[in-house]
Amino acid sequence: MSDMSEGSNTAMTSATAAPAPGHPYVDAATGQVMVRPSALTAADAGSLAGAAAGALGLVWLLYERILPFSGALGFWLCWYVAFLALYWGIARSQWEARHVREKIATAVFTGAGLLVLAVLADMIGYIGWRGATAVGHRGFLATDMQKTGPLDGLDSGGILHAMIGSLEQLGLATLFAVPLGFAAAVFMSEIGGRLARPVRTVVEAMTALPSIVAGLFVFGAVILSLGFDRSGLAASIALTVMMMPIVTRAAEVVIRVVPNTLREASYALGASQWRTVWNVVLPTARSGLTTAILLGMARAVGETSPVLLTAGFSSGRNSNPFSGEQTSLPLYVWNYVRYPQPDMKIRAFGAALALMLMVLILFVAARLVGGRGPGELSRRRRRRMARDRVAPSSAAPPSPPARPVPAAAAVVHPQPEPAS
Repeated sequence: MSDMSEGSNTAMTSATAAPAPGHPYVDAATGQVMVRPSALTAADAGSLAGAAAGALGLVWLLYERILPFSGALGFWLCWYVAFLALYWGIARSQWEARHVREKIATAVFTGAGLLVLAVLADMIGYIGWRGATAVGHRGFLATDMQKTGPLDGLDSGGILHAMIGSLEQLGLATLFAVPLGFAAAVFMSEIGGRLARPVRTVVEAMTALPSIVAGLFVFGAVILSLGFDRSGLAASIALTVMMMPIVTRAAEVVIRVVPNTLREASYALGASQWRTVWNVVLPTARSGLTTAILLGMARAVGETSPVLLTAGFSSGRNSNPFSGEQTSLPLYVWNYVRYPQPDMKIRAFGAALALMLMVLILFVAARLVGGRGPGELSRRRRRRMARDRVAPSSAAPPSPPARPVPAAAAVVHPQPEPAS
């Protein structure tokens, strides 16, 4: 009896114990064999390490010693293909076919993600390594290039005028493009009608518009036809042409994602279409609309050809975007990286590093402003609501004691006087 009870207890313990990740187990409820293929076990780690090491040795032997090939890109591409082939063979000898397909797909997509991160890290690291020398100088961010020549050292000259130009041009372009893009998105998604399809077709066509075409359009329509000079305002108009279709398409997609039940609830409460859009649809899609703005800014912040045609180039500082030529950071990089002098190239890389940092600050600020979810209150608003709840109970004056209600006075009807 004791042996039987111990056996039953052991069976119950093994059935109720948590299964080891990656190993098959029997589900007590359904009786089916279950497995967690996505969990990383010691066998998975060993298989990955063995496939990676084997592929590295095989490719090095064939690529570098036997076959007449060379180059880092081809070497790592061949290694990745050999790694997948070896990993498939090792996995096929351990798991079922469906688990092998899942693990191969995981390896492929994980490798693609790591490749993108590696390329991004390499680009940022190279620009940071080359530009840190220029940014480290004290006057690089506080001076311009008006009194600096090609043979001057890094102690002279900076990017202050280009930073001012980029901020003003990007700010004006955002000021012009965001209201127009949001209005077009609301028109196509909320109002519709016969003009919605032509407007959507034009917006989609403008999304693939080359930047040089936008610069030529503003150069011909604003500078040559209307007689305006090259300025930061003309450059911001060209950047607006580039930003507006991006903002419109992204905003339309986000607005269409808002559930129709919210609109119906607003209409049921008696709100008009304008009130529904302004107070329900747009606040619900706030996070996505912020992303749309960021996409438009990302498209416009690095443009060089429209700015070159419309803003010109100046080595001095010009804080007025409505008059005179004005330089931006992309144009600064494009102009000075072509110089043969090493110090001028270092200045160009320093400007590129400052551009990346400026864009990062702008994106983080925009995300903090509009990145909250639908209905989520800010900390300031929550503190204010907490104070409003506490204030009536603590600061309200004591109510006066209730007075006794006087009894209703009897209404005495006078006796009529006898007739004389």
